[in-house]
Amino acid sequence: MNLWGPAMFGVVLMMIFSGYPVAFALGGTALIFAGLASLFDLFPLPLLFALPERTFGTMSNQVLLAVPFFIFMGTVLEKSKLAEQLLETIGVLFGRFRGGLAIGVVFVGALLAAATGVVGASVTAMGLISLPVMQRNGYDEKLSLGVIAASGTLGQIIPPSIVLIVLGDQMGVSVGDLFRAALVPGLILTGGYAVYIAGLAIVNKTVAPALPESMRLKGFELLKRVVLSLLPPLALIVVVLGSIFAGVATPTEAGALGAVGAMVLAALNRQLSMKALNAAMEETSRLTIMVVFLLIGSTAFALVFRGLDGDLWIEGLLTGIPGGALGFLIVVNVVVFLLGFFIDFFEIAFIIVPLIVPAALALGVDLTWLGIVLAVNLQTSFLTPPFGFSLFYLRGVTPSTISTQSIYRGVIPFIVIQVVVLAGVVWMAVPK
Repeated sequence: MNLWGPAMFGVVLMMIFSGYPVAFALGGTALIFAGLASLFDLFPLPLLFALPERTFGTMSNQVLLAVPFFIFMGTVLEKSKLAEQLLETIGVLFGRFRGGLAIGVVFVGALLAAATGVVGASVTAMGLISLPVMQRNGYDEKLSLGVIAASGTLGQIIPPSIVLIVLGDQMGVSVGDLFRAALVPGLILTGGYAVYIAGLAIVNKTVAPALPESMRLKGFELLKRVVLSLLPPLALIVVVLGSIFAGVATPTEAGALGAVGAMVLAALNRQLSMKALNAAMEETSRLTIMVVFLLIGSTAFALVFRGLDGDLWIEGLLTGIPGGALGFLIVVNVVVFLLGFFIDFFEIAFIIVPLIVPAALALGVDLTWLGIVLAVNLQTSFLTPPFGFSLFYLRGVTPSTISTQSIYRGVIPFIVIQVVVLAGVVWMAVPK
């Protein structure tokens, strides 16, 4: 058995877990192993000449151009205070009912998370915006924290999700197909959260009280608030998604439309300041550059790994798992779930996904549903104590008076809902 592939995979994981930048860990490991293997005539160094061409091909990928567009769209909505206005309006609209404010947080969190596509940004924004509001209105601390953390992770699955765009590129499947497949489990998750909150509010009247009469709007004032603050962002999301689903626009074109639309909405609301625009551009540039460096590093790693027959080792390992396709899906879910504690989604997408696709094809697993499985799985991983990314982000924006244990206990019911949905999606991915 050729041990160069397993050794290369093990070394890159150790470097990543040690805290070394992922992009450089991938690229550096690739070059080191290429040099060492060439000394034993196990790797032809001229194969590295294909690296610039592959990198250029990746960089010129039109699908990935949608990533900065959607990130910019979401950050403009956030930095221009439109997301905050959206939350306040939905809170006023549903706040007359017990649990209404928390349900509003779920819906707004889903929209904001889907638009930004970045869990950290979504959870941080929702924590800063919604937590003080729920605290002022007497909401249970654990429920408030759980709602915010869970809502922030919804962007992994709800279109137009950056996660799904990257998965589509790495798996070689249509992004539009992924969006359509993700819509149902995404809505089920959102509805599941809302039903849980409503049920809890009915059983326990003190955990999620209705807004006081003084904070409620009625008649024309309520209508005006809804028309000005709620309908425009929702219309933008509908137009962006509708253009993709109808086949009128590609995800990249729809992303560009969303970016322009977000700026227009901000301008109409007199919120398009240079400060907000610069902040949105800076955030978009930072995240896009991170993705670009990961792409270059993962391209180098994949080239050398395949040159050392590492892909054949992975495929043989995964296809030989007892239980066929179901066993494969269970193992992949466990591995991705554990990796989600330590490394970001983009890193998982560029390192792990290309390695499991050949085995999935060999076992007859539908790649579209495999992508949805991975997206829901990472949601669960990011939300699960003690290492879930969402929990760390929320911990960073909550007052010191709130204990970490409260955050952990608050997310447990939402984790249960996610596990149920994940099981259903896994069943859909198994060949019938």
